[in-house]
Amino acid sequence: MSESNEPAATGDTLRALRRRHLRFGWYALLGFLALGAALEGLHGFKAGFYLDVTHETRRLMWRLAHAHGTLLALVNVAFALSLEALTEQEPARLRFASACLLIGALLVPLGFFAGGVFAKNGDPELFVLLVPLGALLLFLGVLQVARRT
Repeated sequence: MSESNEPAATGDTLRALRRRHLRFGWYALLGFLALGAALEGLHGFKAGFYLDVTHETRRLMWRLAHAHGTLLALVNVAFALSLEALTEQEPARLRFASACLLIGALLVPLGFFAGGVFAKNGDPELFVLLVPLGALLLFLGVLQVARRT
């Protein structure tokens, strides 16, 4: 049973969240795998703006965007598949966890990628500040799920 007076999540709520996270997770996985292939292509074609020593920060930031984006896509798929275990939870808490996981999964790789696009003199610029904000949201979302499983 639910610990508060709020009703437990309905089947419609769970289906909507499951569908949203499965769709996001699989499309994000597709996108970040494509990014990885593009990075391999830049490496294979010896693209100077990617491989030159002066662009080491860009290379690092884009690889981090690819790796984190891929992992976070799978986290969203795992959340969707975990909803069966969360059927007794309040819809508001599930929607909060959902929003945190979705927004965090966008902000972390976006911060890394944009930090690489605008990197100057080994500094990823201010866009990299999206990463800790996204990480905080991911932490909150995962905490909500962990406490309720």
